[in-house]
Amino acid sequence: MPPLVAHVLFSFRIGGLENGVVNLINRMPAERFRHVVIALSDCDETFARRIVRPDVQCIALHKSPGHGVKLFPRLYALLRRLRPAIVHTRNLAALEMTIPAWAARVPVRIHGEHGWDSSDPDGQSRKYRLLRRLHAPFVTQYIALSEHLSSYLTGAVGIPSERVCRICNGVDVARFEAGSLRSMLPGAPAGFVPDNAIVFGAVGRLQAVKDQLTLVRAFAHWRASGSSLADRARLVLVGDGPLRAKIEAQIVTSGLDNAVWLAGARDDVPALMAGMDCFVLPSKAEGISNTLLEAMACARPVIATRVGGNGELVADGETGVLVPPNDPAALATAMAAMAENADMRARMSTAARVRAVSTFSLEAMVDRYMNVYDNALVRAGVTAPGR
Repeated sequence: MPPLVAHVLFSFRIGGLENGVVNLINRMPAERFRHVVIALSDCDETFARRIVRPDVQCIALHKSPGHGVKLFPRLYALLRRLRPAIVHTRNLAALEMTIPAWAARVPVRIHGEHGWDSSDPDGQSRKYRLLRRLHAPFVTQYIALSEHLSSYLTGAVGIPSERVCRICNGVDVARFEAGSLRSMLPGAPAGFVPDNAIVFGAVGRLQAVKDQLTLVRAFAHWRASGSSLADRARLVLVGDGPLRAKIEAQIVTSGLDNAVWLAGARDDVPALMAGMDCFVLPSKAEGISNTLLEAMACARPVIATRVGGNGELVADGETGVLVPPNDPAALATAMAAMAENADMRARMSTAARVRAVSTFSLEAMVDRYMNVYDNALVRAGVTAPGR
């Protein structure tokens, strides 16, 4: 029977990290590995159905606020029952679960660093560095999604470099494929997009670290300049989350009611991206952004903040433009330049698609994960069938 991988996450609902887990499970051959998803808090059943393999179970532990030590006995008992060969935790919120995994004698305990939270956007928190250092003895292998995160683990945290590998996210270049010309925005309000408009869009959970508020403020700043192009521009925000009320208030305060559309959480992201002229990622912190890769695969030029792994994805001046985080004026300037130069947008569109296909394929990502799993199992003395 193939080895079982227990993916431990804080929650399992719409998000870039969670989409990456879905892609990994769906693309990994069933004869190589079995999977179970363990969500410390909650599991969204609708989102979980994106996993197409019928043998994958999603288990929610409904963690209460506070330290996760209260979950240790339950997770220990669950792991002893499931007997996974690998526990794969992701990000700081799940790192402490390597302790019950070690106690349950799980042979391989892999921890993935996907990015930082808004409370520590630059990884400067001494507390979080110490927490990572204290849990290091319980982790057998680290996976960093960007060179930025890899350097953080080996430098700031002090993890030996041989215990850290880098695996960049992959993108389904067949699913995220769009023509060079903008198509209709599915579900948009009637008359929202004029014939001569340029549509900017962002996709992501509405939360502080994604910083859609700065994007709305930048859009308002640009429109206040009196530019005729700005008057014809439209902004689409795809996603939902705790920041929605503040974003709605900012839209009203800025007088953007007819120029900004909050599309909500959607399952048709490829079609929505095809309805955009330019993709914008205003995050305060990122690991390797799935939505940025998806936009590139859709042949959309991008404007992204110069944080985390964004600079590893976006070739500044070739496939898009990088701007400082939390800087509405700089973001507004970049949006204006993108709107004014159709030739630049066309050139960046082509280059973005080529870069996504040649460098960030989903197949390459899955192969790298299986290689890490295989090697970790061998070092632990576990035989992986079909290797």
